[in-house]
Amino acid sequence: MKILLMVLLLLQTAAPAAAQSRADSAQSYVARGAAWFEKGEIERAISDYNLAIAFDPNSTTAWLNRAIARSYKGDHEGALADYTRTLALDPRQYAARLNRGNIFFRKGDFKTALDDYDQAVAIKPREAMAWSNRGLARQRLNDLAGALEDFKRALKLDPRDSKAWANLGNLKRTTNDGDAALKCFNQALRLDPLLSDVWNEKGNLLAEKGQLRGATAAFDRAIALDPGQAVFFNNRGRVWLESGDLEKATNDLNRALELDPNLADAWAHRGIIRAERQDYPQAISDFDQALKLNPRLAATWANRGLALLMQGRVEEAEHDFAKCRELGGKVKPAAEELLRELRGQGKS
Repeated sequence: MKILLMVLLLLQTAAPAAAQSRADSAQSYVARGAAWFEKGEIERAISDYNLAIAFDPNSTTAWLNRAIARSYKGDHEGALADYTRTLALDPRQYAARLNRGNIFFRKGDFKTALDDYDQAVAIKPREAMAWSNRGLARQRLNDLAGALEDFKRALKLDPRDSKAWANLGNLKRTTNDGDAALKCFNQALRLDPLLSDVWNEKGNLLAEKGQLRGATAAFDRAIALDPGQAVFFNNRGRVWLESGDLEKATNDLNRALELDPNLADAWAHRGIIRAERQDYPQAISDFDQALKLNPRLAATWANRGLALLMQGRVEEAEHDFAKCRELGGKVKPAAEELLRELRGQGKS
């Protein structure tokens, strides 16, 4: 009996020791994975986090770190699963709440993102980023008053948060307060002049105000910081077009389409240039591509209709003008007059 009892005691004391050993091994793999991650060796980091999870499936740090590494390499679905597992183990894990919300936001699931941001704000109410991100979700859900409140709260907590200033600027632009938006963009850029997206938004705003030279300068900065963004070239090309410099506009729009052949606006803008040069077949071809990518471009229906008219294709032009009006757009009076003239000629 004594021997049996001794064996049982040994087994009972050995189990916690083994469990502790596995937890220690898991922590070692987590630490090594973190070191690999810092060196940019993402796959090696993930391999170590896999081992850590195998040794200790309840290690929230291992699940969280693997989620971050997976997200970094672009495996957002894998990261989402890992963040969800992290939160099952620890519902108050702030980073997991915030980062999972970011993934839902990128997927366009703004309501679920908002739920996670609500939790993040509750867990750490003095973290500006959670308020700012919640503001973005609220804005996408058309809760503009709530978004404004969140952006202001973020800036109260951290007045040097350049992205919160940029978010507030975009909100102000949405509510047609262009002057306030410009002040916000300028403040964001004073704090961080490397924000290419903010230079782009500033350029768009200045273009809307008719300040084409300033808009071009802003797009120049955006392109210098990130020359791989097709939309930046498209936007600068649009300003060159409005300025009447068709050569520079063409160069920018060609570059935009090299970077992103699916950018409908760039096809539409280049079509306008080709129509200006009276190259109507090529203009129509560009408008075709733009409308294939985005059939809700009302102005492009009108522009293709005019190009078709110039080719004598009256019925097709009538169809395009009707589509423009159906989408809430307007056909230029000169185009309507030309249509009436060509109709009359067809009847005579």
